[in-house]
Amino acid sequence: LDPATARRARDLGTLLRKVRELLAGGCTAEEALWELWDGSRRWRERLERAALRGGAAGRNADRDLDALCALFETAARAEEQVTGHRSALDLLAELEAQDIAADTLTVRAVRPEAVRLMTAHRSKGLEWRLVVVAGVQDGLWPDLRRRGSLLEADRIGRDGLAEPLSPAALLGEERRLFYVAATRARERLIVTAVKAPADDGDEPSRFLRELYREDIDLRTGKVVRRTAAAAAAPEPLRGADAPVRLSGSGLEQLETCSLQWFLDKEVKARGVGSAAQGFGNVVHALADEVGSGRTPADLAVLMERLDTVWDALAFDAPWKSQQEKTEARAALERFLNWHVLERGRDLVATEHGFDVTLDVGGVSVRIRGSMDRVEKDRAGRAYVVDFKTGKQIPTDKSLPEHKQLAVYQLAVRAGALNDLPGFDEHPPATGGAELVHLREGAAKSDPDAPKVQRQEPPEGDPWIENLLAEAAGKVLAERFVPQTGGGCDRCAFRRSCSAQRDGAQLVE
Repeated sequence: LDPATARRARDLGTLLRKVRELLAGGCTAEEALWELWDGSRRWRERLERAALRGGAAGRNADRDLDALCALFETAARAEEQVTGHRSALDLLAELEAQDIAADTLTVRAVRPEAVRLMTAHRSKGLEWRLVVVAGVQDGLWPDLRRRGSLLEADRIGRDGLAEPLSPAALLGEERRLFYVAATRARERLIVTAVKAPADDGDEPSRFLRELYREDIDLRTGKVVRRTAAAAAAPEPLRGADAPVRLSGSGLEQLETCSLQWFLDKEVKARGVGSAAQGFGNVVHALADEVGSGRTPADLAVLMERLDTVWDALAFDAPWKSQQEKTEARAALERFLNWHVLERGRDLVATEHGFDVTLDVGGVSVRIRGSMDRVEKDRAGRAYVVDFKTGKQIPTDKSLPEHKQLAVYQLAVRAGALNDLPGFDEHPPATGGAELVHLREGAAKSDPDAPKVQRQEPPEGDPWIENLLAEAAGKVLAERFVPQTGGGCDRCAFRRSCSAQRDGAQLVE
């Protein structure tokens, strides 16, 4: 075994042996639990960090800490309720006999006007006049993560080892569970969700769109009626007068495979974020903190901040987590070296969100996104910098036609920076756009500086406007067909794509 893994296994075995000896010597169950908790330092610290961070991981940590508190309270109460010593086996037998909530002393009969709080599973077979299904967010409804434990005991059946559920089967189970929750209401159903202001934040579940639709009067913009989704007839994805929404990354995706773009951007069918996405989000957030002045440009400080969130990233194995953390340290060091380098430009903004609408080829196109960094040179020209943390690097030859950078420069000309102070002209002239690759060294002779690729300002050729018009036409035609290529092995929808052998079976 890997030495680090073997050490952890040995430490766990030593702790269990110590507690067993304490129990044999006559300690109480509560004392044994405290010894276990005190010896589980890594787990304890991980729970505390996650709880303080908040979010989904924080909620899970809060739940686990609440359960631990209830366990200790039960152990303490068990000692108080009996005379003489009570063994750990007695406590385990009591716990196995309990129903949730664990504290049987506080269980009361449900009063007629009470509010019952439960999971969707436990609501089966029950009904109420009013039902509230809360937190119907993408990633939670549906939750397409694999069920089961490390040893996958859930796959063991009477006829042997069963195959794990496919994403399609999991989606079907989640949809049926949501149907159960929604149909518990006899008179009124309330479903709640929140929508983040940015495209990459929390989004309502796709099940909300399946639950109902709104019919809107395009002349007034008002909802004229709501109908159940089951009775809704096919209709266009957007109103005739609504602008087509595109982004720089989405433009590349739409050209590569229009079906992938549709499932990702329009349907929001992508599952939970990958570890690679988490890596990029963390590095981008730390770069923003340094650029905005909220955190000093000090590698030790950044690594300390990184430690507070790293355990929340879902890596396949501990060795992969350690490998990627080493990569993150190198990426942050390259960023700091680039950040303090004198380039003859001043920092104007970090993580600058923009939303502009323009006419391309007679089609109204709405461009939304966020610029990692906006800088200004001494001539007053604007530069857009995009930090990259992926492993795929475009060729230098392709930079003049790099779509995402070109969209950024087009957005600058359309007024995306007009609300920023520091520019004498509105919109300012563009000086170019850059990709700064934080995973890649500039050269073997200078591995501590990031590789930088630059796109010059456009010279009158409206190729990006023509490309946007062509992409908008594809969206308006609503013909999203799969296209196979080099990116298929990294596509989140490969297993449900009709162009792939396994996906074709699902679709058919």
